This record gives sequence, C-alpha cells and structure tokens, in this order.
Amino acid sequence: MLAVGILSFQWFFWGYSLTFSETGGPFLGDLRHFGLMGVLEKPIPQANNKVPAIVYCVYQNMFAALVPAVAIGAAAERGRVLPAMIFFFAWGTLVYNPIAHAVWAPEGWAYKLGVLDYAGGGPIEICSGVTGLVYSLFLGKRRGFGTERLAYKPHSISNIFIGTVFLWAGWLGFNGGSTFAANLKAGLAVLNTNLAASASGIAWMMLDYRLERKWSAVGFCTGAIVGLVAITPAAGYVGAPASIFIGVAAAAISNLLTSLKGIFGFDDAMDIYACHGVAGMVGLVFTGVFAQSSVTFNDGYTVIPGGWMDHNWIQVGYQFAWIAYCWGWTFVMTYIIMYIINIIPGCHFRASEEAEIVGMDEAECGEWAYDYAYQRRHVEDGMGPALQQGEKQEMRQVNDASKGSDSTSHQSAVDERERGSAVPVGSEKVES
Repeated sequence: MLAVGILSFQWFFWGYSLTFSETGGPFLGDLRHFGLMGVLEKPIPQANNKVPAIVYCVYQNMFAALVPAVAIGAAAERGRVLPAMIFFFAWGTLVYNPIAHAVWAPEGWAYKLGVLDYAGGGPIEICSGVTGLVYSLFLGKRRGFGTERLAYKPHSISNIFIGTVFLWAGWLGFNGGSTFAANLKAGLAVLNTNLAASASGIAWMMLDYRLERKWSAVGFCTGAIVGLVAITPAAGYVGAPASIFIGVAAAAISNLLTSLKGIFGFDDAMDIYACHGVAGMVGLVFTGVFAQSSVTFNDGYTVIPGGWMDHNWIQVGYQFAWIAYCWGWTFVMTYIIMYIINIIPGCHFRASEEAEIVGMDEAECGEWAYDYAYQRRHVEDGMGPALQQGEKQEMRQVNDASKGSDSTSHQSAVDERERGSAVPVGSEKVES
C-alpha cells in the first residue's frame, strides 16, 4: 500500500508526463504534463482515440504502482521502511518511467522498432523481477539463511490462496482492459490469461509432485501467478493454444530456476526474480514466436507484421533486444539508486540484527499482523503491549525478585490465582 501511495503521487507529480507526454524523445518523455497539466478530455492515440487522457492516466497509474509493490517482497524480514520510501519515488522516475515510455508511448524507441509487449512483460514483470533481485543482493542474506532456522514455509496458506484468487481476477481485468475497449480482442485476451494461468498452475503443481509426492496448493498458486506473468506480454497477440503452451513453458522454466538462489547464494525470499523476471522474459520471447496479425486485428484497427507464425523471423530478435534493455537498465539503475540512498545518514536499507530478531513489524512499525503472537510471546514476563515503559521496568523488577522467593510465597500466589478462576493451575484451557 505504501508503494501505491508513493507511486500515485509520483505519477501525478511528473511520472505520467515523463512516460506519456506527446513531445518526448525515444528514451523519456518531458514535463509537458507536469502535475497532470492538460490531462483531461483529450483522447489517447494508443487507445484508438477512444479513451480520454484522465482515464488512461489513472489506468496506467495502477501499473506503475504495482511494480515496486511486487519487487519489495525481496526485502522480507530485513529491509527498512524509510529508505524504501525514498527508493520508490526515485525508482519510478529513473527506471519505470523510461522503460514504460520506450514501449508504450508512440515516441518510444521500442514502440517504433516494433517490439510486441501487450500489457507489460518488460515494464512490469522484468522490472519487478530484476529490481527484486538487486534489492535482495544489496540487502544480503537474512539472519539464519541456509540453516534450519529459516524453514521457507508460508505462515498462512489460506492467505496465499485468497491472494491468488484476487490476483487472478485482477489480471483478467488489466489484460482484458489493455485493449481499451469491450471488443473481441479484449475477450480473447481474457481467455488467454485464464488459460495460461490454469495450465501453468497445473504444470507447477505436477513438477512439485515429482519431489514431494504431494499435491501442493502453494505450488498451484505459484504456478498460476507465473502463468499470469508470462501471458502478460502476449495476451492480445496470440491464439488460445499458444497461451497454454506459454503457461506450461513458463512454469517449467521458472520452477527449475527457483533453485538459482541456492546455487548463487542470494536470498530472494519470495522468488520474485524466478516468478516475475524469468517468466516475463519467457512470455516476451514466445510472443515473438506466436504473435499473429489476424489475432491482433480482432480489435478492428491494430496492424502488426506478426511473429514467426506469420513468417516475420526478425520479431524474436526485437523481443530479445527489448529483454536485454529492460534487464540491463533496471539492474544498473536500481543498484545506483540503492547505493546513493544507502549512504545518506539514517537511510541504510538493511535493518539491524536486533530488529531482525525482534521482527520487522515491531521494530519498524510498532504494530503486528497478529497481536496474539506478541501477547503470547510476553505472557510469562508480563511484557504485553498494554504496559507502558515504566510499568515494564517495574514488572521486570518484580519478576527478578520473585525468582528468589521461597515456595511459600509461590504457593500464596497460586492460591490467589485459584480464587479468581475455576480452572486449576497448569490447565491448557481458561474459562472465565
């Protein structure tokens, strides 16, 4: 949510202008629409002049905000909030805006070259995956990485399942919506998105089954997201059979590459790079293979030479050039941004060892996703959140004194507790 808030302001401030100003150059826009000046009713050419600028602006705002929200998962359990806030704004300006401008603005070099990237294989998926990779490398490994102290198990499979449902439904919306009309092409994009996610989820689950002999819900959810990622650049350009192939291929490649972090020793806690960066690249390559001019023209106005299916052999070369640009620019600029922010006093990205031990929720936010865990952790020493600092100190002194008390005083305390409760001391269940 913090990424959405900061990137929404950045988009209003100058992000939209740097990405979509009509007078921009091949690599970046200008400040013609600074503060959204002049962004209102004017129709947008890349939406067939059917969508007003202000609607297009809000729609693209959500794309811009999504990318750092995905990438920041790589900072799990060791990344600080303040430098991340500065990073979001700077990253949006120096990484996302140039890449989105290059492929989605008519003035962009990739747009003019003929790169096919329907809904963000480069600006969204490669950018988020590579940014997550750099973030995890820069932060270093979590405390206990590579040992049994980090079990690599999700704390709530229910949350994973619900989150995947929301992502799946939302993905149908933004892939279908990237046609900017309720037409045949939008329907096909939705169908392709659903098929790729379904095929990829099944393929990932089966690949995991070969190792554990269990049908993993987490595996299916992970695979479904990989399929959604991979079909993103292709959804409006390919037919339904190709979408199934893309989903299965992305699942197979990304599943195998999740082991990269073990081989190279980087701590990508959420597999951001394997699931977003790698799957995005797979989707872009196969877009160049399976793109068809007949499928693309289902909206009635978009004309492309197609890919290998239409004997346009150079298209895959264009796709590889786009992948290399997105990967290289994102990696280098993300590292530079982090390096500069990290040397600002008080803005180091890595949390202290003490903060890691206590937990980032408590150390950085003073709040907890699950208060019962905090209450239970401190129940024996009386250090619950309701106590103020002075009360905490007093309770410590009481506890220290009680350690030296004799069995009689301990029994008195037990008797007193029993008078206020109908449950014997030591019972697992407490009834009031």
